This record gives sequence, structure tokens and C-alpha cells, in this order.
Amino acid sequence: MKNLKKSLKIVVLVVILLIIGIWSYSKTYNPNYLGEIALKNLSDEVTIYFDDTGVPHINAKNQNDAYIALGYVHAQDRLWQMELIRRIASGRLSEILGSELLKTDVFFSGLGIEEAAEKTIANLDKTSEAYLLSQSYLDGVNQFINEGKTPLEFSLLGIQKENYTIKDIYNVFGYMAFSFAVAHKTDPILTEIKEKLGASYFTELTTSANEYLTINTTEVSEIKGSFSKAVSTIMDHLPVATFIGSNSWVIGGEKTKNGKVIFANDPHIGFSQPSVWYQNHIKTPDFEMYGFNIALMPFPLLGHNKEYAYGLTMLANDDLNFYVEENNPENINQYKSSEGYENYEIIHKTVRIKDAPDTTFQVKVSKHGPIMNGIISHLEDERPIAMNWIYTQLNNEQLDVSYEMSHAKSLIHFKQAVAKIHAPGLNVMYGDAKGNIAWFASAKLYELRDSLSSKTYLNGASGKDEIVTYLPFNENPKAINPSRNYVYSANNQPDSVRGKLYPGYYQPEDRAKRIAKLLDQRNDFTKEDVAKMMYDVKSSTVSEIVEDVLKNLDRRNLSILEKKAINVLENWDGQYLKTSIGATIYNRFLYEFLRATYQDELGTSFPLFINSQLQDQALPIQINRETSVWWDNIHTTSKVENREEIILSSFKNTIKFLESQLGSSIDLWFWKRVISVEHEHVIGKAGGILRSFFNVGPFETIGGNEVINNQIFKLDSTGIYKITSGPSTRRIIDFSDVENSLAILPTGQSGNVFSEHYKDQAQKYLEGKYVKMILNIDELKKSGRKLILIKSKEE
Repeated sequence: MKNLKKSLKIVVLVVILLIIGIWSYSKTYNPNYLGEIALKNLSDEVTIYFDDTGVPHINAKNQNDAYIALGYVHAQDRLWQMELIRRIASGRLSEILGSELLKTDVFFSGLGIEEAAEKTIANLDKTSEAYLLSQSYLDGVNQFINEGKTPLEFSLLGIQKENYTIKDIYNVFGYMAFSFAVAHKTDPILTEIKEKLGASYFTELTTSANEYLTINTTEVSEIKGSFSKAVSTIMDHLPVATFIGSNSWVIGGEKTKNGKVIFANDPHIGFSQPSVWYQNHIKTPDFEMYGFNIALMPFPLLGHNKEYAYGLTMLANDDLNFYVEENNPENINQYKSSEGYENYEIIHKTVRIKDAPDTTFQVKVSKHGPIMNGIISHLEDERPIAMNWIYTQLNNEQLDVSYEMSHAKSLIHFKQAVAKIHAPGLNVMYGDAKGNIAWFASAKLYELRDSLSSKTYLNGASGKDEIVTYLPFNENPKAINPSRNYVYSANNQPDSVRGKLYPGYYQPEDRAKRIAKLLDQRNDFTKEDVAKMMYDVKSSTVSEIVEDVLKNLDRRNLSILEKKAINVLENWDGQYLKTSIGATIYNRFLYEFLRATYQDELGTSFPLFINSQLQDQALPIQINRETSVWWDNIHTTSKVENREEIILSSFKNTIKFLESQLGSSIDLWFWKRVISVEHEHVIGKAGGILRSFFNVGPFETIGGNEVINNQIFKLDSTGIYKITSGPSTRRIIDFSDVENSLAILPTGQSGNVFSEHYKDQAQKYLEGKYVKMILNIDELKKSGRKLILIKSKEE
């Protein structure tokens, strides 16, 4: 017995020592929030205060030192994220993650992002402040790479660290630009519909009705104060978040309780772990900015100080077209143009693959862009399809844009900065302490010849489908201090350009309509009102859609359960709360209705179509069409189906499915039973203990597609809705109390799994809560966490 007790004591002691050892070792991976670190190339000491959420507040004597410091602390929290995002555009994911990413690497390396970056960098002004501060930022990143602790992910995957260059920054710009684009998912589907099904099918899908549009109107007043499936699959399986949409509104002082501007912005981006944005606050004698930076970007795309605030949403204009080229039958390395045959540029590429031989391939490039047939596997089109993308075709000034937005001295200066944006198209939002509010549709807009649609493949050989002209920025839609006293954007249709609505891939009016309605209701907004509004989950359109459905539903011969479901839908107010039952019934009905209407014609393209803005735009119009080519099921040759039959069968299938999935008691068909959110880390996707260690969640949540608190999921046959995207941050800047402005991240500030700030904001985010964005230095000193960067003695 004594020996047993002695053995147990030894086992317990070993376990305790093992736990202590693991805990002690894990602490070596923690970011440094305290103490003193020597860095090279500093001209003076830099003090960094870390607040309660891990945000670094950098106090430096000059901007060069500040950006070295930013690079260092950004890397210690987010080096793994930096590594992933820099590898996407250059086609280097397979090198660390294996052959499963080969298709992704071939695709991205063939887009021409790297070649465009090299051309841009060769022509950069190497004496400009934007360039010099970018190099300082990279210096800080690289000093952490060379001197700091290697992140756990690097050790697990056996990744050798490499220093970063300005080209990596431009590769991130390129990846961001492509993930904003929509045409690569939509144009191939529309071309397929038009060519295989006919013009009537195409026209019904692309016809918009003004009663289903909430248009972002142009108004300028005085300034105050001075290939579808393959591409979709690639984008869906990227290990880094993609950019989706966004909300933003800026309320003028005339509509706020305190008489000052209130700025709100929540960009919608794919959920991932780490979170997309890295918060930071820089203060020097001549500069201050509280910014939200993407990995490897030195200057923030979202930011504010005591003078002004800015943010963005996706414009969704059409900046990417596909051209069908015609090869020379005598020479496959030539293509036809209006001037005769021209040579393709041939670019040879190599992709390194972890634990496998390298893969080599070639990309053919016409004057319109790279030929996609060679870089998208299983492209179901024998014709050479060239991708013409404004981002790689025109001069790239994105580094200057991001620098100038964060260093603007006035609204006029800010406008001059955003005028340089060529792609991706952005709705840039602005508000300032002087009372100015503004929205700019910032992109290089263009014209094609009359009647030519950019939403299907264009003719590359004729010379008639080329861009006729690029429009000057002053013709872009915009609003500066409009009479309604607010500006907003929800990726909705912008105002007319040269007498007609500019083509694009705009989101349906749902969020825009709800935002405008709420803003119109009162003139005494506070930041607390805005915070509540950002968490709003009421749809502005589903009640009308449900009403249109039910008035065309044959209610004869319905079961008791089906009649109860009708009663639930009639009384549902369109809110996506955890206990909403109407949300559960409606979304399943939506899938069944779309499947019955479109799947027979679209076949394998159906899953992509029902999760596109095409479907969102077409839905309310389609339900109100008494006659439509889409109603008929092409597989039933003995009859022609009509709207009432489609609606009835879809409704019955909905109730049958939900009864099987959730039970016979309709009172328990809660929304929270079918929807959830999990922030996945690349390594956590492997499952098991790695999932619980690296991932954040899963969680129950509120919200759904196209409400203000936009929780984006895909419709499919499972009836389970896994949220993939949503607000990547929520920010509220109140210029009557700018030092107490609010923000929140979906998980946490740090991407280091051992940091206390890895997921410390997750629960607050789910509950619609916020944390303060501190600007006051005295308040920061109370945090007790101070990191001092000193000049290295080795210099």
C-alpha cells in the first residue's frame, strides 16, 4: 500500500512538472508586452503601451522610428498571417501546405499579380515618404524574423523564415484586389446561360427593376471647415480571408444629439483565425493615427484620429472582363486581333510542392491578359479565355493611396488620395471634426460601346469590344455633405454615370434599405444608438418576399403542421434572432424554391448561382413573375410547371425536411439550432485536438444573410448554415467624444495562440459589445504594460 501511495505521488509530481514545463515553454512563445528590446536603425527610444486588448500604442519622436516599431510588434503578433498572405499571389502555398493547394498556386501565379508588382516597383519614387516609411515597416518586420521567437506554426510545418520585401506588400495588394472582384464567379455563369439556354433565360436573370433598388445618390455640397465553379472552389478554400462586402454610414452633426459627426464602418470579410485587422495607434510630434492594418500593409485602410475618420466598403463595380481569343490555326502561339495575328507572351512558372517534385507550367498572355484555360483546371471551354483585369492593366498607386489616406490634412487632400484608386473599386467613407461627411465611389470606371454587356464574354479578335474610354474621377458617383445629412454604403447600386446606372455586381437593396430607413427616423443619434444599429438583425425585404410567396401558395389540402408554418411566417417580423422560427422556415424554403426553379437548367452550376448576388437580385422579381421560362422543369416533358406549382411543392418539401431535421414540434425550430460560427485556423482545420487548440468557436449567434449584422452563410441541401463571413470589425467614432470611440474584433488582436489576446474579444463580439479605442496617453499609462525599444549597441 505504501509503495502504491509512493508511486501515485511520483506520478502526480511528474504530471505537475510536465504541466509546469509545458506552461513555461508556452510562455516563450508569447508576444513581448513588457520590458526592453534593442532594435537596429532607430534614431531614438520608442515607448509602446499595450492596452487591455493588446493594441500597441506607439509613441516615437519621428515616423521612421514609429514604423520600425509597428513592423516589429505587428510581426510578433501576426507573422504567421503575414506568411500566408504573402504566399497567395506568388503561388507559394503548396511549398508549405502541400499538393492540395497546387490548383490555387497555379491559378494565382498565373494572374499576373507578381509581374504587375515588379513593373510598379521599378517605377516607384524611392525617395517618397510612402516608400521610405514602408521600408522602415519592413525593417521592423524583418528584425522580428531574425531576432524574435519563431511562431509555433512555422515549427509545426517546418517553414524556414524569409525576410520580406516591398514586393510582398504589392502581392498583398494584388490578392486583396482579386478577392474583391466578383466577375470571375459571375461572368462565366451568365455566358453559359446565354449560350446554352438562350437570351430569354439570360434576360430574366439580368433584368433589374427600380422598385427593388436602393440607389446611393450623388450630391455634392459645400465643404465645411476649409469561370465560375473552378474559380469559386479556389476562392472558397483559401487559407486567408476573402473580402466580401461591408456596411458604413456617416451621420452629419445635424442628425446627432451632440451636434458632431458620428462615423460607423464594419467591413464584411471571410472569418478566419487570426482576425483580419491588426489595430495599432501611432503618435509622433507631427502625426497621429489609430489604424486597422491588413497583414504586411504598413498603412491602415481603416483609421481615425482627433481630426477625421475613414473606412471603406466594396464598390463591386465591374473591373474584370473576359475576352474570347481566336488562335491562329497555323500557330497556336499567336492570336487574332483587329490588326492581324499577334504573338502571345509566354511566361514560364514553377510551383514548389512540399514533399513532392516541383510543377512547371506556362502562361500565355494576350493583350487582354492571361489565358485562363491553362491555369484553371477543368475549364469547360475550348476557346482561349483571357482575363482582362484593370488592376494589372493600369498604373498602380495603391501604396501612395494608403499612405495619403492615413496622412491627409483635409477633406480635399483626402479626396485627391482616393482619386488614385484604380482597382479594386471601393466606396471610401469619410467624416471629420469640422462637420464634413463624404462618400466616394473610388475606381477607374470605363465605357464600352453602346449595348455591349460586360457581364458575358467579350470578343477579343474583332477589336470592337475594347474599352472605349476611362472616365475622369470627377464623374464618379459621390456625396459630400448631402442635404439628407448622412452618407452610407452597403455595396448597393451607385448613382448614374453619364446618364445610366453603372454596371457591376452590387448586393441587393436589403442592407441599404434598412440602413437608410433607420437613419431617416431620427435626428438625435448617439454612438450608443449607432452601436445598437450595427447589431441589427431585421431584414428589410424578407417580410415582403414572404408575403408575395404566401399570396401565391395554394392553401387547400395542407397538413396541420404546414398551416402552423404559414402562421409562423405571417407573424415573423424578419428578425434573425436565436429563437426566430420564421428564419429557419424561410431559409429552407428559399433553398427548395431556388432548387425547384433553377437547378434543372443550371445543373452543376446551381450551387454557385444560389449563393451569388445574381440570385439575390433576381429573387424578388422572379417570385412576382406569373410567367417565366424558369418555371418549367425541363426534365418533365409531359407538362409545363407554373409558379403556383413551384411554390406549393417547395413549401411542402420545406416542412417535410424540417420535421425530419428538427422534430415535429414547430415551436422548437429555433434559428440557433441550424446556424453557427467558427473562426478557423489553417492548422485547426485538420480537426481533433488541433481544432480545439487553434480554432475559436463554434458559437451560437444571431444574424443572417443581408441584414446589417451580416452573418454570411451558403445555402445548400444540408439545412445547416455555417457562417463563413461577417463584420471583420465594428468601429464607431463619435467626434463629440473621440477619445472614447468604440471597436471590436471577431476574436482578438493577436494571432499568437499563446497570447491572452488570441480570442479575448470573441464573446463580446457575439453579444454586440465593444471596447474603447484609446487615444489618451495618460489613460494608456495606467495599463501597466510598457515595451521600450532602444537603439541597438551593435550599430
